[in-house]
Amino acid sequence: MERPNIVVILSDEHTGSAAGWAGHPQIQTPQLDRLAAQSVSFDRAYTNSPMCVPSRLSLMTGRYVHQIGAWDNGVIPGPDFRSWGHHLHDYQTVIAGRTHFNGPDRLLGFDRRLTDDLDFWIDHSGRPPRRTAEWRRPTNSHVTEYGAGEHVHTRHDVEATDAALDFLRDPGEEPYLLYVGYMHPHFPLIAPPEFRDLYDPADVELPPAPSEDQHPVISLLRQGFRNDEPITEEQAREATTCYWALISHLDHQIGRLLAAVPDDTVVIYISDHGEMAGHHGIWQKQCFYEPAVHIPFLLRHPALHPARTTAPVSLIDVLPTLRAIAGLAPDPTLPGTNLLGPVPTDRPILSEYHAQGMINAGYMLKSGPWKYCYYGPTDPPQLFDLDADPLELHDLAGRRPDMVAGLDAALRAILDPDQTNDRAQAEQAARAN
Repeated sequence: MERPNIVVILSDEHTGSAAGWAGHPQIQTPQLDRLAAQSVSFDRAYTNSPMCVPSRLSLMTGRYVHQIGAWDNGVIPGPDFRSWGHHLHDYQTVIAGRTHFNGPDRLLGFDRRLTDDLDFWIDHSGRPPRRTAEWRRPTNSHVTEYGAGEHVHTRHDVEATDAALDFLRDPGEEPYLLYVGYMHPHFPLIAPPEFRDLYDPADVELPPAPSEDQHPVISLLRQGFRNDEPITEEQAREATTCYWALISHLDHQIGRLLAAVPDDTVVIYISDHGEMAGHHGIWQKQCFYEPAVHIPFLLRHPALHPARTTAPVSLIDVLPTLRAIAGLAPDPTLPGTNLLGPVPTDRPILSEYHAQGMINAGYMLKSGPWKYCYYGPTDPPQLFDLDADPLELHDLAGRRPDMVAGLDAALRAILDPDQTNDRAQAEQAARAN
């Protein structure tokens, strides 16, 4: 059987609702909208960790964060790390752009790189984050550094597209898996002027103000990332506008790339996690509210009819799907699902967080309309019914102990949350020495 070529496009911090095909009334994404019209759109797709390196290592291995010890952004993959490149060994596997791999090994099983991460995003120290109540990010520049202008992230993304296009002009005879990684729309929110000019801050509908009685874990998270420092309505509108502009620039680069990709090529578009953009008073991610964990997921395959589905999926499903596309037998050790086949509608989705801003681990289990967040034995859980409460304003944990008990049991069927927290903290402590 002839093996199709594959292009996987990964953006950084693109929340799943922030696109035209996803129903956003203002954000202009004509290229991704066109891809969505040719694809299966997984409208309930989630990250397995709302943080860059953990989510990406989970994606690349097809395994949960706790299975591979990818606790935080300082983790350096060890020699037993098995990426898509190791699995698809009959393909030429090629990287262009952002991967956020740490350490000296810049391939991690892939055959070659066309362009690399920006130097300042590569951690060679392996040191873990400081997870204490006193930790605070130096500034809140992730929201206050915004505006129209030139930025190295933009140049990185243009160069990644250029390099990928050079490869596609003469890819050779072997089938290929081309991974293209983009920085946008990751902060700082410095947008190319022509894309910033697409939007008017007056059109921004700001999210509700955060509750004065926030969950203690969320309150500490906001404090750690300086999201408790007030910003003006004008700042919030301009920051949001620039986030939209970065998405449109990303869309433009993807359009350039797809113009060179034949119609019979499999294309996957995903993001590593989302962006809170002021919801619940939070910018960045690092929590389990929908804007942080809900991601875009498009799969174009010649054998699949374009459709939209609410089947629950996550980043760990990408590797089983790639193996199926490549004609490989299922790997029973992988916890994910091959998305070329039927996806169980009742499967739970796990996301976890083990880094700065939370002293103990946080876990999300999404099952049907219900979202359960567990923060250890000393902090109360959260429970949301997303069908009735899509903005997650009403925590039902105290009113639905039956649902909490059932979802907690489902979480513990996947892992022991407290034991996993102890292991994460012990391994982080060892890396600090």
